[in-house]
Amino acid sequence: MKKWTKKELCRKLKSPDELTEMHEQISGSVYRQTFHIQPVTGLLNDPNGFIYKDGVWHLFYQWCPWGAVHGLKHWYHTTSENLINWKNLGVSIYPDTYFDNKGVYTGSAMQLGDDIYLYYTGNHRDDDWTRRSFTCMAKLTDGKLAKKYSAPLFGPCDEYTENQRDPKIVYDEETNKYYIIMGAQTKDNRGCAIIYSSSDPKFGWEYRGKLNVPGFEDFGGMWECPSLEHLGDHDILIFCPQHLTLEGHGTGTNHCGYIIGYMDYENLTFTPDGSFHVLDFGFDFYAAACCANVNEKNKAILTAWMGLPDASYPTDSENWSGCLTLPRELSIRHRRLIQRPIKGLESMRENQISPGLGMLPSSAEIAVTIYPEDFQMSLFSKKDGTGGLSINYIDKIREITIDRSNMNIRFNNENGESRTRILDNGLTHLRIFIDHSSIEIFVNDGDAVFTSRIFPEETERYFTLSDCTSINIWELNPTVKDDFVI
Repeated sequence: MKKWTKKELCRKLKSPDELTEMHEQISGSVYRQTFHIQPVTGLLNDPNGFIYKDGVWHLFYQWCPWGAVHGLKHWYHTTSENLINWKNLGVSIYPDTYFDNKGVYTGSAMQLGDDIYLYYTGNHRDDDWTRRSFTCMAKLTDGKLAKKYSAPLFGPCDEYTENQRDPKIVYDEETNKYYIIMGAQTKDNRGCAIIYSSSDPKFGWEYRGKLNVPGFEDFGGMWECPSLEHLGDHDILIFCPQHLTLEGHGTGTNHCGYIIGYMDYENLTFTPDGSFHVLDFGFDFYAAACCANVNEKNKAILTAWMGLPDASYPTDSENWSGCLTLPRELSIRHRRLIQRPIKGLESMRENQISPGLGMLPSSAEIAVTIYPEDFQMSLFSKKDGTGGLSINYIDKIREITIDRSNMNIRFNNENGESRTRILDNGLTHLRIFIDHSSIEIFVNDGDAVFTSRIFPEETERYFTLSDCTSINIWELNPTVKDDFVI
């Protein structure tokens, strides 16, 4: 693998022409997606600034142009009118000021009046590489580019380490104030969230203190991408605890999950009503972001980075990596978050494929209805039925397991190659979305989701399965154009 120097990592993008040849090479990759947002070149990671306004969904993501590496980050802008067909608009925020000289990091968005404002972490480093994180604001001006405010909203808090980032702005009606929740790390290396508040979202921000989450005072070494969402009669704390292992997730130390509970903004206390749950049981899911301005009490829309920090992927050698998940609709059922594919994805269906052929299109939707009994399915197997990604359900213990260890191209093996979930009501239905290098498995109308990157070779285009009530397979039309727009 290429070793990047600091100079290469922090190289400034001066002209789109610098990336033209790279994009042409990347666009020929057999693993380019057709209905997932992906980078024009280089690395895509966290979704940012997800917001709905006047019939348009705006979604940004962190982008490093030069390769599959966490170098100098920008905010890249995409839009959609239906959450299905996405259009590349180009870079919205460049790392071109003192406050973000080494990267425009993760953040959120809020509509104020007729305008969209973006809140982000400016990653600053001094000549000696000392980091300071500034919370910055920009106004979306012409639908694509954002105009930065001349000064940050506030700088780092000395009570914590240099790891302070990912501002999520929310408004609380009871206190009539705006709040920014950020991920942080205490001086003794414990993960936490910290809170700032203001009566005006454009200035006057004051540090309020650390978010108190009883029972989670020592849960991981850093909390990334924290978010407070309100759904129905509950508040939800979504965050990514790092530097800890969870049962059933191998040796991986980067997780994305949630706690359902109740938020008291006046006393900066989130009272849990249950345990921490991972949002997705697959291998590649991180930095989940909910859309602002959905304005429906019982629904939220979420997307996430289909990748992990400190991980590598087979397309790294092609100078690109990363994509975003399909947007999902969130609801609460039995004190757990339920994730369903957004409505309207049926419009992507083109040809219905006969299951008798035993072959998989490169982009497909599969719907399987299952007897209440043991079930096995292998996707991306070879013609003789061997290999592939397996789905195995044992009804006696109501346990479903996804295993990708038998695919030809294996990666990130140290984090484990199988994931398991107990299904309280057994297994009755699977809805599976396959793109050229990803798979998203929705179980029982949202009881569980398994999201993973996969990189099948030409010989891995078949599937096998045990008896089931019915199976339908559709080839899917492209909905995300791979346009070169900077």
